[in-house]
Amino acid sequence: MNNYCYKYPRPAVTADCVVITREAAPQVLLIERGNNPYKGYWAFPGGFMEMDETIEQCAIRELKEETGMAVDNGIQIGCYSKIDRDPRGRTLTVAFLIIIDKPVKVEGFDDAAKAAWFPISSLPKLAFDHDDIIADALKKYHEVK
Repeated sequence: MNNYCYKYPRPAVTADCVVITREAAPQVLLIERGNNPYKGYWAFPGGFMEMDETIEQCAIRELKEETGMAVDNGIQIGCYSKIDRDPRGRTLTVAFLIIIDKPVKVEGFDDAAKAAWFPISSLPKLAFDHDDIIADALKKYHEVK
């Protein structure tokens, strides 16, 4: 690998997973953040991309690390890049939709204090810009379910 010196700043890249059930009253999987920022808030499982993985691999890895749930793939919802979306610094996220038939057993692992299923109709206050992500995820969900 060549070493380059960039005069341009490089943002951090993350992936988030929006896991929704196909039930008559759909549920979504959330994790309670165990660390700041937003410690104690609920969010989608996700995290920072490693240098040796794709964004899709990052999403799958983070979902398993934080909840114990293993999947093979997801449907890309979009890329979220508001300048102030993460107080730790300039961070972009690519969000993925994963649709499953019904809730599976999950636990909070890694930096997730808890993992739990919530009815789409009554979500708690979400961290970061996850309100924007869930709105787009629900549109995608209704297109593909």
